[in-house]
Amino acid sequence: MSPMRIIILLLALAAAGGAAFLVLQMSKPQILTETVTRDRTLIEEREVSEVEVLTVTRDFAVGETIAAADLAWSPWPQANVVEGYYVQTTAPASIETLTGAIVKAALYKGEPVLPQKVVIKGEQGLLATMMSPDMRAVSIEISAESASGGFILPNDRVDLILTYEQQAEPDFGIRERTIATTIISNVRVLAIDQNFATNEEGETARLGSTATIEVTPAEAELVALSMSVGEVSLALRPLETSVSGTDRNPRTELLQGANEESGAGLKIIRNGKASNAGVGGN
Repeated sequence: MSPMRIIILLLALAAAGGAAFLVLQMSKPQILTETVTRDRTLIEEREVSEVEVLTVTRDFAVGETIAAADLAWSPWPQANVVEGYYVQTTAPASIETLTGAIVKAALYKGEPVLPQKVVIKGEQGLLATMMSPDMRAVSIEISAESASGGFILPNDRVDLILTYEQQAEPDFGIRERTIATTIISNVRVLAIDQNFATNEEGETARLGSTATIEVTPAEAELVALSMSVGEVSLALRPLETSVSGTDRNPRTELLQGANEESGAGLKIIRNGKASNAGVGGN
């Protein structure tokens, strides 16, 4: 064998050994060097190990749903990993686990996810997490006719309309007629049947038998009263008016009892006598 071929063979072996060494080093946990200084004077250099932790890729408000694209593995100093962080080496399926989870405490872009800040889909308390403070969840029986043909989805806002039959009672100046009145405006729909995720892209109409809405305690009483009197329908609001600041104008005065002079309240005929549907009515 000629000397040139021997040299070429040795160079090839050296290149292969170098490549193997690089692959071995890349497979090891990443080690960084942290330079510690004080008043621009070098004190020490120390090694910093990193691991991959699960972080969010955008800001989240309370009640939002986490999608798979909203999560990413990010390098994090191992010394700063706190209990509860989702670490790739110990929980590699965390993205799949957290997809569909609801945020119950604000998250900011690049922040590691903690179990205390989310409710995983299927866990107890998911619906409560979506609600605003001091609000209540009330369920209403619906049909395609009473829920805008089934085009109402979770997180939409609606007006509640009560329709009831007023029976004739000449002694009280009441004539028979059908009455429809809006009892609450701008109400957020939390769920349709058991589906309570926020609207997802491409989601279509959903026919259901029950709508769960978010109301105040007084409005919850008004809804319960209205369902005992007649039928409650949902009227879908336009997107530009679906804002939390819009006046709700709840008809809570209907809970206070009849006013013979003003005619306020819901009149119900029992055994030939007119009575009030409100709390405290006769």
